Amino acid sequence: MDVLAEATRLKAEGKPVISMAVGQPAHPAPTAARSAASRALETGKLGYTDALGTKSLRQAIAERYSSEYGVDLDPRRVAVTTGSSAGFNLAFLQLFNPGDLVVITRPGYPAYRNILSALGLQVIEIAVGEETGHTLTPAAIEAAEREAGARISGVLIASPANPTGAVHSRQAIAELDAWCAARGVAFISDEIYHGLTWTGEEATALSVSDNAVVINSFSKYFCMTGWRIGWMVLPDDLVRPVECLAQSLYISAPELSQIAAEAALEGTAEMERVREGYRQNRSLLAERLPALGLPFAAPMDGAFYAWVDVSRHTNDSMAFARQMLSNIHVAATPGRDFDPVDGARFMRFSYAGSHDDMKIALDRIEAWIAP
Repeated sequence: MDVLAEATRLKAEGKPVISMAVGQPAHPAPTAARSAASRALETGKLGYTDALGTKSLRQAIAERYSSEYGVDLDPRRVAVTTGSSAGFNLAFLQLFNPGDLVVITRPGYPAYRNILSALGLQVIEIAVGEETGHTLTPAAIEAAEREAGARISGVLIASPANPTGAVHSRQAIAELDAWCAARGVAFISDEIYHGLTWTGEEATALSVSDNAVVINSFSKYFCMTGWRIGWMVLPDDLVRPVECLAQSLYISAPELSQIAAEAALEGTAEMERVREGYRQNRSLLAERLPALGLPFAAPMDGAFYAWVDVSRHTNDSMAFARQMLSNIHVAATPGRDFDPVDGARFMRFSYAGSHDDMKIALDRIEAWIAP
């Protein structure tokens, strides 16, 4: 966020900044979503909804699981949230007590660690790399549990993952779910980058489990970051407790965003064209970055990120990011927050922008580090 703030300042000064720093699609929300929102604004009749969301949106989300994954989902188990961030808050508050141990991956999305810590939970970060396919395994969790000398209360995975793009296969998810179920451990699956899997198998935890808590969002595939609208799928016994908690914390997700989100689910043809643009960007980065001495530290199997080893050029990715932004006005994200142990060696490049911007940014980087 510090890099983003500096990039914003430079843009305000008229500098030609290209951002590869933030996981935010350059494309707007689907046309169908914007049209539905416009019609809703004309009527002006917007207010609170049920805490778990409108009945029609919950039904539409359940139907998406049927059409995309072949999963028969009761809409009653769907909870619409104010972005996936609210979903994580609700899940952590409902599932855990202060002092509980929760496992996440390293590298991983830093907000997991920050929210868990803010709630008084203990975070165990398990390093994932090439030897584990950049994914979490029961064996690694057991080793971490032995080292901690205490029982783990929760396991959180993301597939596809931020920042690595790693994808857990259906079998890998099933093994984690079985391990958690056998030990009474809560299992949370972050699936906000579903729809953006490039290689490997895109499997929802719901295909192997009724016990997992699944969190998803309209922000990434549907390009609706600013609408702050996401959802959870809950086990039956958590629906009512989460509903009561959501009533107290948020009342409900914004009705305008819910209306737009329901319409967005009908706009997948447009989103598939956007996805094709990401695919082209991914191919461009796959060709250009290694040639610039910026090899990939993880395969770009999913999401729209490249996790890159910058140790050939620097031992401080934060300083490198600041210098790159200052010198050539290209913003990328230093690895420290994703990996507090080894992150100084890595950077994350987002390729969610336009193809022309990606080409210009890579040309600038080439001229800067390979004169």
